[in-house]
Parts: sequence; structure tokens; C-alpha cells
Amino acid sequence: HFRPDMGATRAQVVTYLWRMAGSPVVNYAMNTTDVPADAYYAEAVRWALANGVTKGTSDTTFSPDKTCTRAQIVTLLARYSGVADGSTGTRFADVKKDAYYAAAVDWAVAAGVTQGKSATRFAPNMTCTRAQVVTFLYRLLAL
Repeated sequence: HFRPDMGATRAQVVTYLWRMAGSPVVNYAMNTTDVPADAYYAEAVRWALANGVTKGTSDTTFSPDKTCTRAQIVTLLARYSGVADGSTGTRFADVKKDAYYAAAVDWAVAAGVTQGKSATRFAPNMTCTRAQVVTFLYRLLAL
């Protein structure tokens, strides 16, 4: 079962991105205490950390089983796509211009990756479902 309405975990999302990148092997020493070396997502996390797609959830953790919010997903996608951090402003009332994800939201909307939950609401703290993530990835691949 795909379970489209299930929240997407951090491990799942970086694995999707890693596979989109061709599943490269990287020589990067992970300093994460919560990513077992034999986990299906271990090489994906290694790649994501080495390439700045994620910074982890602390200096020593990645939190692979934590579900992602919409803000986190667009940030991961923007970093994967080489979009720089920093805010350029936003049209959504629930996205502060100085939020860490503001530029990623602006990019995702401008690129057609997402349109937000409404014309004025992005819902950055809402859990991002597996169906939403694969839809965003599909649209990203079409760019």
C-alpha cells in the first residue's frame, strides 16, 4: 500500500530526492546518532547532509521518523534545486517574510511546485502527506 494520506517522514523524503539524484554514493562521515548504518535511508541521509539538502535536526540527529511539514518539504526541495536560503517576500498571510522557509515557499509557488492551500494561506505547519510530496516531486521533475 502507498498510503497517500500518511504523513511523509524525513527518511522517506530524502530517499526520494536521493533517488532522483541518481542514488550517488558519497564519502561523508555522518555524525548522526539516530541513523543506523544499515537503514534503507542511511546513504540518502549521508548524501543529503553532504550536499546541504538538510542540516539535520541538531548537530547529532536527523530524526528520520519525524513527519515533515509543508514548510520543511518546500525547503528540502528548494535546497535540492539549488535555491538559496533567504526571504524574498511572500503572498501568504501565514508565512512571515523572515521565516526560514519563506524563500522556498516563494520559489515553489513561482515554479509551479505548489500553489498553497488557498490564495492567501500556505499552511506551513501542516503535515505534508505522501501524496502531496510525490505531487511536488512530479511537478519539480517537469521543470
